[in-house]
Amino acid sequence: MQRIVESETPMLSPFEIFPDCTQAHLDANRSWLQPRFQDGASGGLIIAIQSFLIRRNGLTILVDSCSGNDKEMRVRPAFHRAQWPWLRALGAAGVKPTDVDIVLCSHLHVDHVGWNTRLDNGRWVPTFPNARYLIGRREFEHWKAAGPAALARTGDYITDSVLPVFESGQADLIGDDHAVARDVAVEPAPGHTPGQLMVRVGSGREQAILCADLMHHPLQIRYPEWSTRFCADPVAARATRIKFFNDHAGTGRLIFPAHFPHPTGGSIERDGKDFHFTFLGEERSLWA
Repeated sequence: MQRIVESETPMLSPFEIFPDCTQAHLDANRSWLQPRFQDGASGGLIIAIQSFLIRRNGLTILVDSCSGNDKEMRVRPAFHRAQWPWLRALGAAGVKPTDVDIVLCSHLHVDHVGWNTRLDNGRWVPTFPNARYLIGRREFEHWKAAGPAALARTGDYITDSVLPVFESGQADLIGDDHAVARDVAVEPAPGHTPGQLMVRVGSGREQAILCADLMHHPLQIRYPEWSTRFCADPVAARATRIKFFNDHAGTGRLIFPAHFPHPTGGSIERDGKDFHFTFLGEERSLWA
């Protein structure tokens, strides 16, 4: 599995993303937060926008597609008419757009669906012409029912990055428990959005779990009760996250949150009632 990174920058103020965060929390954790996870100058949290490339059973599977280029209807300046070198990063991993067999959308947020499409002579067309785009049925029905008002904070990314793959006949709506391929399956992780999906790769103790936006930043391992301002149902998001921590702490399974910076993946450990996170290749947890 490979990360295909679009950006990894100090993107969000901790007070913007976490309504429960105070300066006292940041001060208490400064020794491990800065400079790796929080920029000392701006105070912004380091957020990765990235996809995950899985090659398994002869299939090339892309999980999530970042924010995309040339997108006009975006409220956040970083995403408006962006020109990221993401396609070059995909090529550096040895994959052309025509090679991708499956694009799996963990959920339908602006920073997870952008490269579903590209601009071609003024039209939005699927970036991956040979791929099936797998989208959770519950997730799609939520956004369809919510309508344009639900997109006021972000801009209308559904029209330019989601609907064109339906119009091309390449989209498949899937259930909460769907086998993508042998040893690749999804399962529900509701709260951040109603139909958010996680991806399990492998089996047993050798599993890797791509947990999408179940958590956005290592601060949420320190404070599992924190949900973000972007969560559709903060209470459900909290319950999903804490159950996930309890289920996977101490198992050695590799966990890949969508927005953790390099190297992204690691294992959750238990310390009494608290949890720790140890990144791949490191011997100590963040705050051990």
